[in-house]
Amino acid sequence: MKRIWKSLFAALVCMCALASGASAQDSYPDHPIHVILGFPAGSGADILTRYFTQKLEALAKQPIVVDNKPGATGNISLRTVAEAKPDGYTILFTANSNMAGSRYLFKNLPFDTLKDFVPIASFAQIAFVMTVSPKSPINSVADLTKHLKEKKDNLFGYTNQTAQLSSEYYKQIAGVQAKAVSYKTAADAMRDVIESTLDFMIFDGTFSAGQIRQGQLKALAVTTATRIPTLPDTPTMQEAGVPNYEFSPWWCAYLPKGAPQPVLDKLQAWMLQIDAMPETAKFLESVAAIPQHDTGKEADARLRAEFPKWEKLVKAAAIEPQ
Repeated sequence: MKRIWKSLFAALVCMCALASGASAQDSYPDHPIHVILGFPAGSGADILTRYFTQKLEALAKQPIVVDNKPGATGNISLRTVAEAKPDGYTILFTANSNMAGSRYLFKNLPFDTLKDFVPIASFAQIAFVMTVSPKSPINSVADLTKHLKEKKDNLFGYTNQTAQLSSEYYKQIAGVQAKAVSYKTAADAMRDVIESTLDFMIFDGTFSAGQIRQGQLKALAVTTATRIPTLPDTPTMQEAGVPNYEFSPWWCAYLPKGAPQPVLDKLQAWMLQIDAMPETAKFLESVAAIPQHDTGKEADARLRAEFPKWEKLVKAAAIEPQ
């Protein structure tokens, strides 16, 4: 009899736990959500993130707190989310360059970009822009290539994997030399571009488009395959004479592995709803971006398909994994 009662009690506890879990998922979210971002406040990534979190907050009817965790070109933010409780209250906003490129740019990462994260939905594709100082006599990529071949001790800056890899790839194709300088923030790097401490820098368009329009930076080319509406007079790198050159990273939201499917489904529906808004398309165009609306499953397939490309590009750019 005692054994029967123990079995009944265990079954009751299990049923209560299941009911409690289902109830928690049904009521999600019932307290603030934290979005983890691997870039500082005021950066292009931060501008992008805050637009989407503001819209998400209205749909979720709960505060969305953006936690900026810059450093290690985004890997600190990835680790934070990989180690977080998978309950839907810690979300990662990051680019494919972090999720795919990091696998080949770094050794011994403390997380696996495939196994430790679950994609919610992708939401934007970003153009990057090659820039120089507005005071510089350089007015084209051809001018820059000539300048770098004639000058010694050249420097370029980067704050993320896309900027690093696209710069190194340009160097290889153009046959020029320049030393990489890592920056924590785009604002710090921009000062050095303006003063010509850096010979050039490839910035994300979300940050640099406004600076270019204000005359703070001079745009030489965009990294996308076609020109962008935000900077219609700026040629692509291919138009500027750099063959087979295209870098247009895309952004996606992720949860830690083990997140409940109902929570994933709810967040995915909200992100896709935001991406479909006409005002979102207008906002993204203003910051050198376009909407991208993959479901979580589609984003996962897209990312996996890009691994061979990133591996090849890292090798082609002759970057030694750190």
